[in-house]
Amino acid sequence: MTDILVQHDGPIATVVINRPAMRNAISLAMWTELARVTEGLAKDESVRAIVYRGAGTVAFASGADISEFKEQRKDTESAMHYNAQTGLAYSTIRACPKPTVAMIFGFCMGGAMAVAMACDLRFAAEGSKFGIPAARLSIIYGADSVGQLVDLVGPAYAKDILYSARTVDDREALAMGFIQRLLPADELERYTYDYLRKVADNAPLSVRGAKVTIESSLLGLTDERRRKLKELTVGGRPSSRGASVRNSCASSS
Repeated sequence: MTDILVQHDGPIATVVINRPAMRNAISLAMWTELARVTEGLAKDESVRAIVYRGAGTVAFASGADISEFKEQRKDTESAMHYNAQTGLAYSTIRACPKPTVAMIFGFCMGGAMAVAMACDLRFAAEGSKFGIPAARLSIIYGADSVGQLVDLVGPAYAKDILYSARTVDDREALAMGFIQRLLPADELERYTYDYLRKVADNAPLSVRGAKVTIESSLLGLTDERRRKLKELTVGGRPSSRGASVRNSCASSS
């Protein structure tokens, strides 16, 4: 059985963390595969949006597979290699030019929180639970992921979550801004895909430009982001979808 699945439904791809017997705990090999499949989807012009989810409805993912830590993080060298692989997974999702949504059922803990934060949006089912238990495992959470946590919930809540290693329930996660939608479990999947079909129906150039511009406002307009914006602006052409919208507006005025 493949632990990372990729499914396609028209312009929407779904990446499934597929280890339900272990609450979708993510192994080192799975971190590597997450980066690989995301990079491939980023280059696939037929894909307009990506959903990340866990198999089943018990957990998005319970975090990294800590049963591997004794071997995979046994010394400084192996720990650095492990961190490099998890960091690559997070950064590849963050850098993906397509809109990304974490669709969360159940537990979203530890490294899974970083996967969810790397996505553009987080939609969750009622009853979902969130937490970063790094303080109980003598682990320092990655600086990039901490920065994203601060961007989402603010420095005080970020300190609260990291200092206490407590579990945050669904309502509090919504109130603090970690998730953007909270829906009944039997409505979440339909809502998520309906939302992304609307996004996919928009001009991809505009959506991609919005993503780069927002990232630039948060992280600074680096030379690389400036180059991307210039390429999008200069190389852009109105899509047939955009033209039909303009014509419709003109005819109704």
